[in-house]
Amino acid sequence: MNYLLVFLGGGLGSVCRFGIARWLASYEIHFPWATIVANIMACLVLGLLAGLSFRGRVSSPLGFFLMVGFCGGFSTFSTFTNETFQLMVTGEWGRAFVNVGLSLAACLMALYAGVKVGQWWG
Repeated sequence: MNYLLVFLGGGLGSVCRFGIARWLASYEIHFPWATIVANIMACLVLGLLAGLSFRGRVSSPLGFFLMVGFCGGFSTFSTFTNETFQLMVTGEWGRAFVNVGLSLAACLMALYAGVKVGQWWG
């Protein structure tokens, strides 16, 4: 049953990430904002759920569905890495470093904020 929950959550997360990518692609921005936004949102949700789970508010099935499945499918380290690599290959070193720094800092802050809100709320 856990595999099915992870599968369903991962599919939902992937579809949500795809939707964000399509929406932001319509703005013709030459920076990987879709990946950054999806990863930040996934970290915020994961942090919130982690904070709630510290207080026993997240059941195992819900954790498998949302934490492992949805957040795992919604976030994407491989796309982040590929987009950073593509920026480097095309000589956009400044943008590559901004992408790495912004992604790491914003995702850590989102996760931390989510944990704190989850602990407070739970």
